[in-house]
Amino acid sequence: MPEGPSVRKFHHLTSPFVGQQVVKTGGSSKKLNPASFQSLWFQDTQVHGKKLFLRFDPDEETKSPSNNPLPEPLQKGERKKEAGDLKQTSGPESQNISDQCSQSGSGDNSSECLGGDSPAGGAQRWLQVSFGLFGSVWVNEFSRAKKANKRGDWRDPIPRLVLHFSSGGFLAFYNCQMSWSSSPVVQPTSDILSEKFHRGQALEALGQEQPVCYTLLDQRCFSGLGNIIKNEALYRAGIHPLSLGSLLSPRQLEVLVDQVVEFSTDWLQGKFQGRQNHTQIYQKEQCPTGHQVRREAFGPPGGFQRLTWWCPQCQPRLPPDEPEQAQLS
Repeated sequence: MPEGPSVRKFHHLTSPFVGQQVVKTGGSSKKLNPASFQSLWFQDTQVHGKKLFLRFDPDEETKSPSNNPLPEPLQKGERKKEAGDLKQTSGPESQNISDQCSQSGSGDNSSECLGGDSPAGGAQRWLQVSFGLFGSVWVNEFSRAKKANKRGDWRDPIPRLVLHFSSGGFLAFYNCQMSWSSSPVVQPTSDILSEKFHRGQALEALGQEQPVCYTLLDQRCFSGLGNIIKNEALYRAGIHPLSLGSLLSPRQLEVLVDQVVEFSTDWLQGKFQGRQNHTQIYQKEQCPTGHQVRREAFGPPGGFQRLTWWCPQCQPRLPPDEPEQAQLS
């Protein structure tokens, strides 16, 4: 699923529509009826980690201030030109994509199903959007097929939800799970891209007696951190993914947190500057120093296993006397 920098970009794309009324809807969602958004007012947008929250009200009212604004340098993104129409949002060719809830990452204990197909009236005013592996938000245009499917057909992806606004523009949401909730689930102290990210809490979490690659993907501790950031931060900090946090020095833990924040921030800045994300270890065969990179799936016992890339020479394991491929079980 998209990691924190991507969802922050989605937040930025939706922000210009705050204060506008929904005048037309479409989409393939079965769990939430797109028509239920008709005539609602889009009042606020917030972001936390990998989740986007959109507030809708039945009546026009003053927008409540967002408690998760984008950094000032990132508030100048360009809006894409208006193109396309609503034809691809309906009809027999629409994809039947599941809206069932799924856990967003290791250690994420927040609920994906909060309200079902409820109107945005009363307490149910916030739409929680959790994106799938290829989830995205498009502005004033639709996503186009980049390659043929297994049958050889060039079919454009079908949006889960399309919202046309009074300004004439529209938003299209792809490959995402949506549900109504009474309030956004926002904990900025664990959000790696928030100004309120709490380094002390992060360091304490990393110091546990478990592999640091498990802790990094725990959304309760590092909200917005995904597999790409995990691999890159560990390599740049020179730490083996299966090293126990309790055996790492305070300085090593500090460097690891620094690399998490630095890589994530640079990735986000690059999205607004049109730069491609540059990785040093993720999906590479050799590290920057020319060593052979190893790849294996790691994860907590009974939990989700994620592919991990690391360099045995640049990232020595602690403790070093355990077999390289052993995992805690």
